Amino acid sequence: MQSDNIEHFDLVVIGSGPAGFAAAMRAIDFHKKVAIVEEKNLGGAGVFHGALTSKTMWELSADFAVASAVNRGYRASHLTVDYKKVKKTVVNAAKTKQYQMLSQIESFSSSNKIGHGGSLTLIQGHGSFQDAHYLNIETRGEGEKVIYGEYFIIATGSRPRQHPILKTDGHRIVNSDELLGLDRFPERMLIVGSGIIGCEFATIFSNFNQTEVHLLDRAHCVIPFEDKDVSSFVSEGLEKNGVQIHHTANFRTVRKKEDSLDVVLDYEDGHSRVIEVDVILVSIGRVPNTDHLKLENAGLHANERGFLEINNECAMEDFSKCHIFAAGDTTGHKALYCVAEEQGRHIVEAIWGNVAYPLDYSHLPTLMFFKPELASVGMNETQLQEKKIPYRAAYYSNKLVNRAIAMQNTRGFVKIMISDDGKNKILGMRAGGPQASAFITSFAYLLDQNLTVEEVLKNTHPHPSVTEGIQECLRLLMGMSIYKEEVFPEEIKLTEWKP
Repeated sequence: MQSDNIEHFDLVVIGSGPAGFAAAMRAIDFHKKVAIVEEKNLGGAGVFHGALTSKTMWELSADFAVASAVNRGYRASHLTVDYKKVKKTVVNAAKTKQYQMLSQIESFSSSNKIGHGGSLTLIQGHGSFQDAHYLNIETRGEGEKVIYGEYFIIATGSRPRQHPILKTDGHRIVNSDELLGLDRFPERMLIVGSGIIGCEFATIFSNFNQTEVHLLDRAHCVIPFEDKDVSSFVSEGLEKNGVQIHHTANFRTVRKKEDSLDVVLDYEDGHSRVIEVDVILVSIGRVPNTDHLKLENAGLHANERGFLEINNECAMEDFSKCHIFAAGDTTGHKALYCVAEEQGRHIVEAIWGNVAYPLDYSHLPTLMFFKPELASVGMNETQLQEKKIPYRAAYYSNKLVNRAIAMQNTRGFVKIMISDDGKNKILGMRAGGPQASAFITSFAYLLDQNLTVEEVLKNTHPHPSVTEGIQECLRLLMGMSIYKEEVFPEEIKLTEWKP
């Protein structure tokens, strides 16, 4: 298909989330003509209905929980919270980022290019392949148009997975995309799903202390991919915050009444329970947005789960002959903002021959916004045992860390795993408590450098800081911690495992 009125682009990015926007801006660095095709919200789930909005809600809820605390020497009187005003703050946070993105898009538009020599065009509408180089777009208000792309990046993200029985209606049965549609705090809420997203929203709504929160956990523990002690730490925090966790419970049915919902739960031991709630939040994972791209017209196909299988360059076929790539949640790799962003940038660097280093998914830090927050990087004990890697693990409680004591926020820990092969290589860390999300990145760097405990202990941590818990945990592994396991057996623990 050829036509003089079809605009040609060096790169067409389908989706404006973290993968798509990062890729587009990296292509500008190479002086390329770029189009971003976005069907819904600019920024994708990374900005709206995802990372930014949920973390804004978490920050607001955490502030409210601190303000309403009565065990810190002060008491705030007449403290109230309005869900509509919370929503407005959350939406304003998302709009702040969207307008930053729009400012950059307009600055690099074809009519107003600055500095770099490339150009950026935002086309709002739904894109689907006409063939391997032409994209058909159903635009918003401008009818259909076709554009040509020398290269394509599919970065269409993901959406909440539908429950096989619970059909969302946006009012009483909702998913995470629909929470901002509520007009008030529900008096009672059931969250179906005890993974990261479910536990984060359980934390948020229990922090605000306006909602009776129930959490449905089909297994024996929340966050089931983590070690039992870490999972228990999360469960205890949720329960301390007022969340009622229904372990080993399966959802059977919901009976809708005029002003509430009756939910029937069946438990592993055979008994059943009926609970009354006002809202059900379905949080059972996400599925990729690849089903309306008409991939077959470009000679491509998603796998049976809807994901786009990619190679080391994020290409969907042999890199030497490929011009269609994929990044972010569509690829089935770990669904993290940082992964999507790095993949998007890496694709552009691979296309135009400027790859500084290969993509490495082995030491990805993960943040989980509970109460308190939880951070992880590297392997945990379960993974090490599955791989039959001998290790030693040390656990050091924040109850012994001076900064945490000063903050009156000692619920937390540092847990570090190292190799038990005479080399003492650092293998992974889990940390819970204040500022855990801030210092996990520095520990990820230690893993990337393949350092030993002895090498890391050359550095001295400032006092008072929460990272002194890391220092003491490493000293503990070498048998030279200041505080001893024999005196504080609940706060300090050492374990070792060999296959």
